[in-house]
Amino acid sequence: MTVSPCDTIDGAVRKISVPTKSGQYTVSIGSGILDSLAKRMPALAAKDRKLIFLLTSPEIWSLWGQRFRASLAPRQPIVLFLPAGERYKRLSQVERLATEMAKAGADRSSLLIAFGGGVVGDVGGFLSAIYMRGIDYIQVPTTLLAQVDSSVGGKTGANLQTGKNLVGCFYPPQEVVADIELLSTLPQRELRAGVYESIKAGLIRDAALFRFIETHREQIDRRDPASLEKMVAASIRIKAEVVGLDERESGVRMILNFGHTIGHAIEAASGYRALLHGEAIAWGMIAATAISRKRNLLTAEAVRRIEAMIRYFGPPAFPPISGKRLLQAASGDKKNRAGVRRFVLLQGLGNAVVTDDVTDAEILAAIECIRPLSGSGK
Repeated sequence: MTVSPCDTIDGAVRKISVPTKSGQYTVSIGSGILDSLAKRMPALAAKDRKLIFLLTSPEIWSLWGQRFRASLAPRQPIVLFLPAGERYKRLSQVERLATEMAKAGADRSSLLIAFGGGVVGDVGGFLSAIYMRGIDYIQVPTTLLAQVDSSVGGKTGANLQTGKNLVGCFYPPQEVVADIELLSTLPQRELRAGVYESIKAGLIRDAALFRFIETHREQIDRRDPASLEKMVAASIRIKAEVVGLDERESGVRMILNFGHTIGHAIEAASGYRALLHGEAIAWGMIAATAISRKRNLLTAEAVRRIEAMIRYFGPPAFPPISGKRLLQAASGDKKNRAGVRRFVLLQGLGNAVVTDDVTDAEILAAIECIRPLSGSGK
C-alpha cells in the first residue's frame, strides 16, 4: 500500500506527517517556533518522564541556549555537549555521552532532545536507540542540511575510520521541529551545504522543487524566510514520502543517496576535514550527473542546468585525492551489498534510478571530468 505524507497548517506552522511501519511522527516547520517548544512536544508531558537530556554543541548552545531553556520552562534539561564536526561522530563520543547519562540517573523513561546539526542529530538518535535498548528522542535541527534531510527518516549512526555511517540503526524520533529562524546565525558556507541536499531532493523526485531553487536561488542565498521555508517544506515532504514507502532502505529509499557514493568517499578519504558533508555531496552529484550523461540518460541541457545550479552556490575546490584512493573509499560504502556497488543515477530531472553496474572506469572518468570545475561558482 502506498503511504503519503500529510500536510496540515497550525497557525503559521506547517506540519508534515512521516508515516512509517515503526510509527508515525510529525515535522513542524515555521519561523520563530523555538519559543513554543513545550506545547509542540507532547513527549515532554509523559507522566513518567523524570529526566530530560539535551544534546547540543557548545556553539549552538551559546547562541540559542537561553531561549531554549526558556521554551521548556518549568522543565529544565540536563545538557550534554558534543564538539562540532564530522570527526567527532565516533563511537568513543557515544560511549562518553552514555556514561554521562548513566551517572545522571537516566533510565528508560528519559527523553533526549538533539539540538544541533546533522552530527548532533545522528549521534543523538543513535545514543537514544542503544541506551537501555531505546529511549524516546526529539530532533530540533539547527542547520539547513539537518532540517531538509538528516533529521527526518530515522537514520542514526556514527563513523568508523574506514567509512561514514558504518555503525548505526533505523530509529525514528518522536517528533521533529524545524525552526527557520535558527538558520539566521548559520554561516553562509553551512547554509549552502544544506541547499545542495535540497537540490538533490528536487533532482531525484521533484523537478518543480529543482525549478523553484533555480528561480529563487538569490533569495535563498540571502536567507529570505519565505523562500527558505518553502524549500525546506518541499524537501521534507519528499523525504517523508520516500521514507514512508521504504523505511529501511531496501528499495526506493536508496534514491536519497544520489551523489553520496562519491560524496562519502571524498569525506572518508580526506579524513572528514576537507569539505562539509553537503559540499562533498555536491561534487558527488556532479560526478553522478556526468555518468548519467555518458550513458545518455540525461540531455546536455539538463547537465548544464544541474552544474550551473550547484556551482552557483560555490562548493569549495575538489580535494586533491587520487581517483584510486576514492575508489578504495567507495568500496566500503554501506550501500554496497554482496560485493556489488549500488549507484544512483538520473534519467531526467526529478527521476532517479538505482543501478549496480557502474564500473570503476566510469567513476574514475567522472572524477577526472569534475576536477576542472573546482572553484567558486560565484
